[in-house]
Amino acid sequence: MPKPVVRFVCQSCGAIAAKWVGRCETCGEWNTIVEEPVVRPGPAGKVLGGRSVAFVDLAGSPAPPARAATGIAELDRVLGGGLVPGSAVLVGGDPGIGKSTLLLQAAARLANAGRRVLYVSGEESVDQVRLRARRLGLADAPVELAAAVNVRDIAASLEATRDGVLVVIDSIQTMWLDAIESAPGTVGQVRACSFELIRLAKAGSFALALIGHVTKDGALAGPRVLEHMVDAVLYFEGDRGHQFRILRAVKNRFGATDEIGVFEMTGHGLAEVANPSALFLAERRGNIAGSAVFAGLEGTRPVLVEIQALLAPNPGGSPRRAAIGWDAGRLAMLLAVLETRAGLRLNATDVYLNVAGGLRVNEPAADLAVAAALASAASNQPTSAGTVYFGEVGLSGEVRQVAQAEARLKEAAKLGFDSAALPRRVARGSRVVLAPDRMRLEEIGHVADLVARFAGDQVRNT
Repeated sequence: MPKPVVRFVCQSCGAIAAKWVGRCETCGEWNTIVEEPVVRPGPAGKVLGGRSVAFVDLAGSPAPPARAATGIAELDRVLGGGLVPGSAVLVGGDPGIGKSTLLLQAAARLANAGRRVLYVSGEESVDQVRLRARRLGLADAPVELAAAVNVRDIAASLEATRDGVLVVIDSIQTMWLDAIESAPGTVGQVRACSFELIRLAKAGSFALALIGHVTKDGALAGPRVLEHMVDAVLYFEGDRGHQFRILRAVKNRFGATDEIGVFEMTGHGLAEVANPSALFLAERRGNIAGSAVFAGLEGTRPVLVEIQALLAPNPGGSPRRAAIGWDAGRLAMLLAVLETRAGLRLNATDVYLNVAGGLRVNEPAADLAVAAALASAASNQPTSAGTVYFGEVGLSGEVRQVAQAEARLKEAAKLGFDSAALPRRVARGSRVVLAPDRMRLEEIGHVADLVARFAGDQVRNT
């Protein structure tokens, strides 16, 4: 009989070692190397015992299954229209951000609509989940609860339940499979438990929602392969000391990955924010230097946020550059462009940049708004309270066109803004941007023109 093939895998980072060692050379953790069996190939490299797989036409005859809307519009937007039967969704986020609250509210909405929903908690007892549901006003929802961590027991229960629409696992790091000789939360356990639960979801045609923990670096705990196994990965972002929460999809096989959902944490759970722009600008004061409003776009939704810049003198040492809600590398690039191409001297100044409201801006269209905030702070001249900014700044200082300009302008006009600073139309055949009624457009071709406006205001005021 051939000798079984084994390998040694780190349960912390997934690295493979040639033999057992006390400390993993990749992540540096101690006593995490575990021996795992490997499927041994047969003659000519073939795996023994295989059966032929039946292939079908791509078009197919039956109609695709209908999505199950959760009743939470912001969550359905990020999912692409609702839950797809047989799909697996992984929801990650910092501790206390509201992952369990969001999925419990979604489960209660589905259950109240007559759908069968099962909620399995590995972190709380049934009474603790009921206590949280009572605080959220969901005590009367017919959600079926269970407190279990053994995946074999959960699998036996799910195989006997064929009419379920949604199964919530809170959380995947607490699940345990007795076939794996390691503690819950390790790489092997998370990988094996996820595979078994996802297999059940595909076979039973119910949507599976897995709640996942994140590491101190913000990445999902467990093996990286977990994100490849599921159909959608949603991140719940925000500061626990702030009332806003952002739900963002980083992977979605059944929808777009650039949509976001905005929530507000209240005493009765998470409340949807239908108009996030008004909420992000609720506390803005238009007479402060270093503030500019950016007309951004998150997926198909235009969002207006306030960009804040603060400059502090630093006579000695290396000046500090700090950015919250924006890429620090892009801030350094924009500062170099402003100094080299527009003559804005900030080499002896500490620069602090903040996106108000806790939203993280990823699109390059925010360059012009950031440049306006920096120029305003440097000249101590506030920007116009009724002006929004958007446009990408190149390395030569030119302001480039961005997509969906009319949608940005329409959102700004809806909130009372009467002017917009945007890139100049320079290319032949470029589509003319149609502004809403009574909105004035200020085209800017180079970032030096923007800086000169604030310098000119400073000269006139003196």
